[in-house]
This record gives sequence, structure tokens and C-alpha cells, in this order.
Amino acid sequence: MKIDVLTIFPDIFFSPLRNSIIKKAIDMGAVQINIYNLRDFTTDNAKTTDDYPFGGGPGMIMKIEPVFNALKAIKMPESKVILLSPQGKRFNQYIAVDISKSEHIILICGRYKGVDERIREYLIDDEISIGDYITSGGEIPALVIIDAISRLVPGVLGNFESAQSDSFVSGRLDAPYYTRPREFEGMVVPDVLLSGNHKKIEEWREKEALKKTIVKRPDLLTST
Repeated sequence: MKIDVLTIFPDIFFSPLRNSIIKKAIDMGAVQINIYNLRDFTTDNAKTTDDYPFGGGPGMIMKIEPVFNALKAIKMPESKVILLSPQGKRFNQYIAVDISKSEHIILICGRYKGVDERIREYLIDDEISIGDYITSGGEIPALVIIDAISRLVPGVLGNFESAQSDSFVSGRLDAPYYTRPREFEGMVVPDVLLSGNHKKIEEWREKEALKKTIVKRPDLLTST
């Protein structure tokens, strides 16, 4: 999978891409990530990426020209162009799985008050939000998406079943898990997990996952 990111703050990505699962995905060649500075696609000496909105109003608007020029340079027939924006559909595990099947995605990191509406109307294939709140730009949302989809690429996780059993994959939260020591300061591991009976363990995990979902995220059950 190839992931291209369009941003005016490329430095934000350097440390996260050099650590943990994303670094592993890059090192093993499962994911290729390129960070493009939108200022490199401007046409004026000041490398301007924003301007005042027509009709007045507060804030600045991201210009269409740098985005258009960048897409013209890197977009391929198989590319899926995604704008990170609070106006987009809310990101979830199902969307992550769908995106992870793409050969090439381009993530546009919005900034300022918003983007020129023509970017939204003519240049993108999809628009995604990571939640009903505002971040300073699309860089952090882009990193969220990169992390979420990278771990779904076959071979990236040591045990792919780990990703398949994650919360939200089955429409509910994941079951509780424990590790050694068996007892700590009076806090003990449920006996069933030490029984060696895999059928009973699986039944217990399904029951506990459902119980946890009912208590913490009942909306997941009504949406499936």
C-alpha cells in the first residue's frame, strides 16, 4: 500500500512514522508513506497556501491551487483521495478495513478555517472526520488513519488474528485480557482463563465482550 500525505506541516509526521507499528510496516515494505509539503506546489514567492474568504468572515481558507497542483503530480488512476475534515463521515473500524484494501491513498490535511469548497466538490473521493471535535488541522487525524490501516495490512502484525479480534471489528468491544502474575495484591485472574478448556474460554470471552459493550457502548449493538 502507498500512502501520500499533503500537508503544510510535514515535520509533524517525522517522529510518529519512525516508531512502533507504522515503522515496522514501512521497514518491511508493506506500506510506503510519502509526506508532501503543499508549499512546494504553490506558484508565488511567498508560498501562500491560504487566503481570505470571498464574502468576508473570520479566518483564512486553504487555497485550491496547491492542492490541485500536488494531486496533478502524484495522483494515479487507482488513487483514492481523502480530505481530513470535521465535515466528513466519522472514521471507524469498518472504514479502516475498507481503506486498507486500497493500493494508493492520498490524505489531504485541512488547515485554517476550512478549505476552498472546490477542493471538496471536484478533487476528492471521500471526506473523513475522526470525531465531533476540532483539531488544529488534519495532520493528527491523518496519523490516526495511517496507524489504523497500517496494522490491517497482512504481515504487519505478528499475529493477524490480534487485529481481527480488536474492538469494533465484530461490532462490539473486545473481551477482557489478563497476563502474569496470576494474583497481584489480592487482584486475581478469572479461573476459566486458567482452565485450559478453550471452548469455555471462548464462550467466556464472547459473554464478557457483550457485557462490556452493553455497559460502555450500547450504541454499537443498535447500529449493527
